[in-house]
Amino acid sequence: MPPQAGESPSYEATYSAWHEHRQSWWRMAAAAIDWSVPPTRMFDPSIGPFGAWFPDGRLNTCHNCLDRHVAAGAGARTALIWDSPVSGQLRHFTYAELRDRVAKFAGGLASLGVGHGDRVVIYMPMVPEAAIAMLACARLGAIHSVVFGGVAAPELAARIEDAQPRLIVSASCGIEPGRLVAYKPLLDHALALSAHQPASCVILQRPMLAAEMTAGRDHDFAALEAASAPVPCVDVPATDPLYILYTSGTTGKPKGIVRDNGGHAVALRNSISMIYGLKPGEVMWTASDVGWVVGHSYIVYAPLLAGLTSVMYEGKPVGTPDAGAFWRVIAQHKVRVLFTAPTALRAIKQQDPAGSHIAEHDISSLDALFLAGERCDPPTATWIADLLGTPVIDHWWQTETGWAITANFRGLGLVPNKPGSGGRPCPGHDLQVLDDHGAIQPAGTQGHLSIRLPLPPGCAPTLWNNDAGYSRAYLEDFPGWYRTGDGGMIDAEGDVWVMGRTDDIINVAGHRLSTGSMEEVLAGHADIAECAVIGVHDEIKGQAPLGLVVLKSGVTRSHDLIVKELITLMRDSIGPVAALRQVCIVTRLPKTRSGKILRASLRRLADGQAPNPPATIEDPRVLEEIADLLSRR
Repeated sequence: MPPQAGESPSYEATYSAWHEHRQSWWRMAAAAIDWSVPPTRMFDPSIGPFGAWFPDGRLNTCHNCLDRHVAAGAGARTALIWDSPVSGQLRHFTYAELRDRVAKFAGGLASLGVGHGDRVVIYMPMVPEAAIAMLACARLGAIHSVVFGGVAAPELAARIEDAQPRLIVSASCGIEPGRLVAYKPLLDHALALSAHQPASCVILQRPMLAAEMTAGRDHDFAALEAASAPVPCVDVPATDPLYILYTSGTTGKPKGIVRDNGGHAVALRNSISMIYGLKPGEVMWTASDVGWVVGHSYIVYAPLLAGLTSVMYEGKPVGTPDAGAFWRVIAQHKVRVLFTAPTALRAIKQQDPAGSHIAEHDISSLDALFLAGERCDPPTATWIADLLGTPVIDHWWQTETGWAITANFRGLGLVPNKPGSGGRPCPGHDLQVLDDHGAIQPAGTQGHLSIRLPLPPGCAPTLWNNDAGYSRAYLEDFPGWYRTGDGGMIDAEGDVWVMGRTDDIINVAGHRLSTGSMEEVLAGHADIAECAVIGVHDEIKGQAPLGLVVLKSGVTRSHDLIVKELITLMRDSIGPVAALRQVCIVTRLPKTRSGKILRASLRRLADGQAPNPPATIEDPRVLEEIADLLSRR
């Protein structure tokens, strides 16, 4: 059963209890949530592509995040800390204050016609009003779709057309180190491109840059909230969508990942105690953005469902003002658990390889560092673990799952950590490695990491208005299984090793090699801050690996010597079959704003094709620089 107050069950006992009593295990987890109509059935396999959890239950997610804590006497507890070094602001919101603001803003949305089942697009920077807008939609039973702030107008237009929102919530600007990003012109351009026109837009006017308002359509956020009466929570079926989160699809049409209300609340509330080992009132900082799934799950919803204090950070790991920014936030707010992406650590490591900034701050409150977004290379994981002296836990999950597939479990007693591993399967996930024909593979064999159906609560039940597309994308390749699209293996002790997307396996003269394994080797070199390995076309061998590496700050050694050392290191570590002959030293790697390296764009670029980067690319100029470098190979 899920861990109860005063109990400390082991991981093995908990996973076994779930495996043997799957539906009753989730019935116990559901008891931690307030239901207006408690579910009597745990799972209905006849709904949607693979089934639905808690099909006859009713609840409200906003009530579970805010009102229930206020009613229980915790209204004076801090719910949200907004720390914005880019604007020089710091604000604290108690549960009662956040509940009151959300209730009033929900009243404002209702006055503009937003109700149960309506969609609201939220296009905002990392400001507390973004979380307020999300929770206000949940309060009304409306469906929010957060679009990462600053995304290009055509991409925003595509999401508007697909979601067909009644209303859009945005802001006048976002703030990047050294510059302002005007959001309102991007929104106006997107609406000019969109065939669908929302009835209203609500704009948060930030003092750094005022936006021009369109009469009759645009409403001031602060004025609307101030003039509105608070409204109560609307209870909804557990199977109703809470939100749509779009990811870039391979067909050019964005995929609208749907999250339901009931399964989402149960799974995320349970994950806080089981995975992160946190108790009500403790501080969790998820250094992500509300525009990504990590921000949805662990900046806004899970911490508030569990009665934690959540830190919302408008800044960068470096440059706001320096590579000690993370340690300052931990010390100032007494953060217990930090959740961030490996790319943030590599940025800090590149600027401060000795970790000298850590000594400037008292980070004794920190109990654990959790990583996700992409696999953390073992050298970086070991580097930060040695500096912090706390567990460093690389856990693996996806936008589609909404919470971890694998992890190490602070609430269940940590198992021995293996740098480079994603941990062990979370209760709820029957994870196996399949071959190309769908047969389960023995321990130590690489293949397709797949989850036996049904997926647990919290995972996406479908795509927005596209059940068939969901089945094609995830369920049809291996009937009875959810295909994660990631390749890897499970070792003899049950630890999972995620080696990258299945299209990141390259074939060198008939040998299938994981680019993740090769990146691990390159990252182990003392001069390398971060790296990427891609497969490029080779007339003789079919494909050959190409390494792109970024040096640590202050490295002045000969580039030719470093390249020779890397080639030798690869041959000694993996063998001559790796055939690494080309290594390019670059100043930066192209990434999305969430920190994922654009390996597919790099592959196309290396093969002389247009890179076709996603709209969420951090800086398109990086690809131009690398294209110029590759043209001179």
